[in-house]
Amino acid sequence: MKKALFAMLALLFITSPLTAADGVINVPSDYGVEETANRLEEVLKNKGMTIFNRVKHSESAAAVGIELRKTELIIFGNPKVGSPLMKCQQTVAIDLPQKALVWEDEAAKVWVSYNDPRYLEKRHNITGCEETLMKVEKALAGITKSAATK
Repeated sequence: MKKALFAMLALLFITSPLTAADGVINVPSDYGVEETANRLEEVLKNKGMTIFNRVKHSESAAAVGIELRKTELIIFGNPKVGSPLMKCQQTVAIDLPQKALVWEDEAAKVWVSYNDPRYLEKRHNITGCEETLMKVEKALAGITKSAATK
């Protein structure tokens, strides 16, 4: 029984995105930074999201003589989802539109990171928006999984 429970917990840990204590969800990618970011942008557009900007932090750093591992930020959103959250708690607007960071760690592993909607719920004391929060959680998990896995 203990072995089965341990195996189930290990499987859950291995297949789940990593959530950092600070409210950031980190999803491993099977692709390089640029390809992951391209795929993410394509998935977002196909889902009807607006891409507000794509910031290539590593390129900007190189322009001022600072070496930075590949790092890109995609800023995106959809007022059909963000506006109801702001209606529940207007201060969440400081964290919207959504952002996804595509980055390479020191071991050359690529990740897609984004704010955990439950972190935003706590940070802004959002109440009365459970359905919207669940929709955002599901959408972000699906979008990042589609962009990051083969």
